[in-house]
Amino acid sequence: MRQTKQLLDYLAIQDGTIITYNASAMKLAVHSDASYPSEPKACSRAGGHFFLSNGANIPQNNGAILNIAHIIKHVMSSTTEAELAGLYIMSREAVYIRIILSEMGHKQPPTPIQTDNAMADGVINGKVQPKRTKAINMRFHWLRDRECKKQFRFYWRPGKLNLCRLLDETPCSETSPEHKERVHHAADCFRNAPTTTNKQQQTTAT
Repeated sequence: MRQTKQLLDYLAIQDGTIITYNASAMKLAVHSDASYPSEPKACSRAGGHFFLSNGANIPQNNGAILNIAHIIKHVMSSTTEAELAGLYIMSREAVYIRIILSEMGHKQPPTPIQTDNAMADGVINGKVQPKRTKAINMRFHWLRDRECKKQFRFYWRPGKLNLCRLLDETPCSETSPEHKERVHHAADCFRNAPTTTNKQQQTTAT
């Protein structure tokens, strides 16, 4: 019954949804987010939005090729730990998608993965050194290792520009209008946000 109600709530706030796919350079991009704790027994939820872009520094949104809503089995001790777990889950999924695209002839640069948690971004990029459990160490060392191998590029942007926030939250009837407004606002902000292409970045550096 709970799952049925969740499905009906989702359908109620997604009326008239249209997915548009634009031509792109087939470069994978990912948005990752996590909510802490939002599930029974103190569990957290992770969400991911995977799409193909043109390889810009800040990828423009495109139709999703994969959306993930995943319950993190282990109990997280903080929001940062939940965000790191979410990034770990999305990065693992991105590995095989990168391989598929490469085998199809679309060479992949470091895949940009967006997070809205500044602490998680700092941990992965070596700006912050946490003192936590071995499980966390395994996750962020794996993420750091993959970034050093140029498989991924992790970066931070505000939560309102994260297009998978709805995937890691459990919608309810009372808050459906707010959820709908948030999703539309995020899409508008992302659509109107200035972007910096690799060519522009090289010109500025020169």
